[in-house]
Amino acid sequence: MRAIKIERNVSLNAEGSCLISFGSTRVLCTASVETSLPSWRRGQGLGWVTAEYGMLPRATGTRTRREASAGKQSGRTQEIQRLIGRSLRAVVDMAALGENQITLDCDVLEADGGTRTASITGAYVALSDAIAWLQARNLVKSNPLKDSVAAISCGIYRGTPVLDLDYLEDSEADTDANFVMTGSGRFVEIQGTAEQAPFSREELDQLMQLAESGTSQLAALQKAALTE
Repeated sequence: MRAIKIERNVSLNAEGSCLISFGSTRVLCTASVETSLPSWRRGQGLGWVTAEYGMLPRATGTRTRREASAGKQSGRTQEIQRLIGRSLRAVVDMAALGENQITLDCDVLEADGGTRTASITGAYVALSDAIAWLQARNLVKSNPLKDSVAAISCGIYRGTPVLDLDYLEDSEADTDANFVMTGSGRFVEIQGTAEQAPFSREELDQLMQLAESGTSQLAALQKAALTE
């Protein structure tokens, strides 16, 4: 993997926050606690965790127009933020969270491949700190987190299985895949696409082994960051 760095408490106002770096890719993740829920969720004694994702205009080599100025989000943005939300909800006990909502905002400062996987990995850290904030104020009776969650990209690059692709590797990869896994080694989501040529079951198994190794390392880094 590229060098991974996790910095906590980078936002003065958010209940949880971290700046995560996967090599040159950097994502600011903030967690906001609200005691109000969407109307369809109210009165059930259950909480909710959701996410929003965006890229700053100069996160890439050329300026990207702000989606707010275009009046709508791109399909890619919607797909990524739904993935982040699903990944985090997979490790949260909504009954234990109570009627609280936590929104994770993932803002890409620098994009060099793997922004969605960095977002998920960093958002978990911000989420964990937000839940600690709730616990410190007795707003939840028990810890709603059932497990940790992290994500990593893998691919077949020039015939070789590669872990944690940067932008150049990703843009030329024969196969591109993203794996979301819990700290206990269970799968939350697998996304895999043949970009150039179809891939074999053997290659898929190789990518899965890489992903298991990578997410295991990420889980250890998350735990270390949260115990500092």
